Amino acid sequence: MSERLETDCAIVGGGPAGLMLALLLARRGVRVVVLEQHGDFLRDFRGDTIHPSTQQVLHEIGLLDRFLALPHADMPQVSMRFSGHRLVLADFTRLPTARRCITFMPQWDFLDLLADAGRALPGFDVRMRHTGRALLRDGGRIAGVLADGPDGPVEVRARLTVLADGRDSALRDDAGLEPVGPPSAIDVLWFRLPRTEGERVPFMQIGDGALLSIDRGHFFQAAHIVRRGAWTGDDASLAALRRRVAALEPSFAERVARLGAWDVRVLQVRIDRLERWHRDGLLAIGDAAHAMSPAGGVGVNLAIQDAVAAANALAPGLASGRPTEALLQRIQRRREPPARATQAFQRRLETVLVRIAEPGAAVPVPLPLRVVQRLPALRHAMGRFIGMGLRPEHVDAPSTPERHPSTR
Repeated sequence: MSERLETDCAIVGGGPAGLMLALLLARRGVRVVVLEQHGDFLRDFRGDTIHPSTQQVLHEIGLLDRFLALPHADMPQVSMRFSGHRLVLADFTRLPTARRCITFMPQWDFLDLLADAGRALPGFDVRMRHTGRALLRDGGRIAGVLADGPDGPVEVRARLTVLADGRDSALRDDAGLEPVGPPSAIDVLWFRLPRTEGERVPFMQIGDGALLSIDRGHFFQAAHIVRRGAWTGDDASLAALRRRVAALEPSFAERVARLGAWDVRVLQVRIDRLERWHRDGLLAIGDAAHAMSPAGGVGVNLAIQDAVAAANALAPGLASGRPTEALLQRIQRRREPPARATQAFQRRLETVLVRIAEPGAAVPVPLPLRVVQRLPALRHAMGRFIGMGLRPEHVDAPSTPERHPSTR
């Protein structure tokens, strides 16, 4: 016999969008149930970049102190080593935000912070190891979710169901929502390399290929770009990976030589979006509505902004009634333009990344990057675009503001 729950909002997916939306709604007295298929938040593919606009949201709801108490690293500028030259792509130091930097933090720590804050509120219910299997319907509207839990089926009836379960959302198909967009031409190879205490390497390096190195304490989470389908896992693919990584960062040579094909995971880049984010009784946000390339690390930021906009629109009425499709459409109209503009930028960037991914390609510093080096105002403009996005959202019911230095 299945367990039955009734709530105001059922959220499928305990990622940044789902947990932030749940937290913001619960703060406004809305009952929420979050269904997360995994038993914890530990994922290698989760983004670690927390942008200034996301930290501003934490500031507005009184969580920034707790956030900054967790292990983290700050980056006031996005810089890279491009064919031996140090270039600055974006500068966050003049942003009108509580924190003027990108902060690197394992996403599992960030998600634990949101979940713990939510659990302190009445009406906030996170169900780990609960996988959404099918949408429940009442006539022509979506009325909730049927999930598989560790103890059997769980039926969650809700006034609104939110899909925040990422770019591979299984329930989008059930809702008749299909993403559109041209296929990407690149894959990202994802692997770990040991790190010694105090060791520092450039965050981004471009030469014969591109290498991203994220400091996760006792190891580097590394990402290397290849043409779509170039990685086969055979000896030749592994040898090419070892050679190119060692050329980009010579200090990694011995470590990457010990890398096996089984240590490498392939992230297939996707840049797509739903043309319609909603049905009667259902809304998609975050990657479930618009999958982003990892370039720029903006996916988490956009997902959080979606959650804030949705909470602002939904909270006043969701505890007492069903949201209309017109209201759900207004949320899409507000959040779709920033998502589409960001994806357009990422597609233009991908044309450069495809050339860089070609083995032996000697790609010169692109003209836009050269111009940015000469004009500090452009670096600050890029900092605003990357750090805040095109339409930063603010919480309608913030907590007492905190005071924080621009970086710590």
